Amino acid sequence: MTLNDPLANVLSHVLNYERTGNKEVITKNNSVLIKGVLRLMQDNGYLGSYEEVEDSKGDLLRIHLIGVINNCNVIKPRFRVGKDGFERYEQRFLPSKDFGIIVVSTSKGLMTHKQAKEQGVGGTLISYCY
Repeated sequence: MTLNDPLANVLSHVLNYERTGNKEVITKNNSVLIKGVLRLMQDNGYLGSYEEVEDSKGDLLRIHLIGVINNCNVIKPRFRVGKDGFERYEQRFLPSKDFGIIVVSTSKGLMTHKQAKEQGVGGTLISYCY
């Protein structure tokens, strides 16, 4: 069976395991986008480490949870945002100002909405986490 959105599947697994109190998630979905989103979540203190595990069926990702995620999900449809349009989406997807991150795909790579505002670039909204 194929998945329509592997990133949504990984974030759903992370949130479900986080809510049940587990300390790690092992997932089969492994792509550059997923690793980039996980790296941003790790840099902002929402996840512990993650590592690739070799398996005979394909590579797995082992994600260590630290128990601080309240909610995380993908943003569908993937809205395009100009360099000055982040306020509207912060109000829509985050519970309060300066709490949580929105992952944005820009021409300079994946970054959080805060970094995109500092660098003055727009992009496509990918996911959020708080």
